[in-house]
This record gives sequence, C-alpha cells and structure tokens, in this order.
Amino acid sequence: MATEIKAPVFPESVADGTIATWHKQPGEAVSRDEVICDIETDKVVLEVVAPADGTIASIIKNEGDTVLSAEVIAQFEEGAVSGATQTQAVQSEEKVEQAAAQTEAGNSPIVERTQVADQAPAVRKALTESGIAASDVSGTGRGGRITKEDVANHQAKPAAPAAAPLSVAVGERIEKRVPMTRLRKRVAERLLAATQETAMLTTFNEVNMKPIMEMRNQYKDAFEKRHGARLGFMSFFVKAATEALKRYPAVNASIDGDDIVYHGYYDIGVAVSSDRGLVVPVLRDTDRMNYAEVENGIRAYAGKAREGKLAIEDMTGGTFTITNGGTFGSLLSTPILNTPQTAILGMHKIQERPMAVNGQVEILPMMYLALSYDHRLIDGKEAVGFLVTIKELLEEPARLILDL
Repeated sequence: MATEIKAPVFPESVADGTIATWHKQPGEAVSRDEVICDIETDKVVLEVVAPADGTIASIIKNEGDTVLSAEVIAQFEEGAVSGATQTQAVQSEEKVEQAAAQTEAGNSPIVERTQVADQAPAVRKALTESGIAASDVSGTGRGGRITKEDVANHQAKPAAPAAAPLSVAVGERIEKRVPMTRLRKRVAERLLAATQETAMLTTFNEVNMKPIMEMRNQYKDAFEKRHGARLGFMSFFVKAATEALKRYPAVNASIDGDDIVYHGYYDIGVAVSSDRGLVVPVLRDTDRMNYAEVENGIRAYAGKAREGKLAIEDMTGGTFTITNGGTFGSLLSTPILNTPQTAILGMHKIQERPMAVNGQVEILPMMYLALSYDHRLIDGKEAVGFLVTIKELLEEPARLILDL
C-alpha cells in the first residue's frame, strides 16, 4: 500500500521551498532514513528521508517545483522491491549498457542524448551545467549508471594534455545562464534592503595583533590538549565584541518600526561562506561562553555549513554580527548590515606594516577593523567608542581575562 511522503513542516519564517534534487527515482529501492530528496528554502536546505525500507512509487513534485509546508511530494511503497519494479530496473540497466556499446562504436550525438536522458534528473542537470559529455564519465552506480559524485569526480580530474590545440571559432564568446538558488536570491534581497532601508555608515580603525599572536603561540598547544579545540583569533574577537556590547547597548539593539529594542543578551552571528551562499549561524549567550566553547561552536557551524546541514534555528535571531574577509585575503572592506541588527564588525587580513611606536619604527602585524552601523540609532561617537574598545581589549588581552 502506497503512503505519502511529505515536505517537512517549515517554520513560520519560511513560506515555501523548492525541490532541489531527487536522489532516488521511481522504482529504486531505498533504506529507512536514507536521504531521498533535498528541499531548498531561502535559508537552509532540508533533507527528506525514507520512512521505511521500500521503493519510491511515484514523484509528485519534480526538481524545480515549489512546495509548501507538509505538502505531499511523492508516493512511497513500503516493503521489498516488486517483480515489476525489478523488471524496470533490469530494462533500464540494459538500456544503459546498449547506449554505452553504441557510444564505443560511433559516439554519435543521438547516442549521447540517449545516455543523458537515461540519467537521474540531478545527474542530467549536473552534466548539462558542467558541459561534460555522459560518455566521458565512468559510472559507478547500479548497472553502470552515472551518479552526481561521478560527475564531480570527473570535474576534479586534471585535464589530460591535448595532442593538438583546440580550434575555437574567432570571436566566439561562451555564456552560461543558470538560475539563482533560493538562498542566493534571498541573500541578495536582504543585502539590497539593508542598503536601501538603513542609514548605513562605516568607521575604521586598526589593531596591533602582536599581543594576541604571542599569547596564542604560547598557549595554543596546551589549550588544544585541555579543551580539544584549536585556539584561533575569532574567539578573542567574539569575547571582545561581547564586552564592548555591554558598554554600548545601542550597538546591541535593533529597530522595530518606531520602537528601539534593547536586547539584554548577547547572540553574536559569525558569517560563514558556503557553496550555496553566505550564511550567518548564531552563537547564543556569548557572555556565558568561554574561549573553548566559542571555538568549538564556530568549528561546528563551519562544518555544518560545508555539508549543508545548518538548521533554521541555527541562524535565527542574533543581535550583532562578525564577518572575517581576511580569510580570503581582504585588506579592507565595508561590511553590509545584517538587518534588523544595527551594526556589524568586519575583520581583515593581518599584514605586517611599519608603525611608529614611542618615536621608533617597528614592523608590527596589523589588522584593519571596520564597523558598519545604522546611523538612525547609533551616533558616530558611540560607533567610534565601540570600535576603540574592541581595539584596546585586543591589544591588551589581559583586560578581557581580568574584566577590566
């Protein structure tokens, strides 16, 4: 008896989603809790798993279709694979083998189209977007079928040296048009709204990173041995920002219509780059966290972002954001507000520069800091004072430890 497979129940902040990838096709056997479909929302990618061992009877929502919360997307048959399904699978495998044999014989465009058509929708999409011929990919799937991993592995292979230069028509300019993902589209909308709906201004300063670097080098091995976490720079910035937020409550506030909302807690978002776009998971109650908890929290979020496993609750809320363009080599930038927050701190590349210290020139590892803020709520005096506080706490780390 067929049962319904439904989309997950979306939170109130998510109106709908889009079917991104079907990992299984009708007639394919699946195991309980195996991922069969990915649904992309404007915040995260949600996985749909098989409710039991069985097969996909039919797909109701195809890739690219919009789905609502708890909407039926497929029919599922629990139990062993039926004889008819097995016959279909064997026929499909035979088609693949015949197409492969014909490709070896002639490699004609008709055969190539047949091979592509025989693949799963996600594989067809990957082949089309990458411009790779199906005949060039070695399939490791059932019956020699090509999987998405096969396409990715083929792309990662170094190109073989060509016997002769490729002939390209003079003046030919290649273009490729692909639709924006929902996440990328949502990020674009939020960034554009931040520039249009806020009075955003940026103030800059620089910090001498030598004291933190010396402390880190001295204690990083003992820290990792004790806490099982690598001691990085981000934990110092998170703790310094938390202390500065205590001293300047307006920077930790937000605007809601005609009201100002002052938050009595410190939830700091850390911008993380992923394949699907920029995401900002939130560290909760950073005033109660120690350095190891901050480092472990950031590392866990980074791993989940790379795997597409971030949940909506991981990115909900936040009273302040830190973004680190220095990981990509940025020397200076003006970060855009993560609304409805009223300020964001930008970290940058550490670079040695000649600095005047007590009348002498010293080469010091310096970092430019940028604070973008909403001038409707935060005055220049508060913004500059906030940034100077962070600078002083970082240049004298003992102040953070001693709460000075």
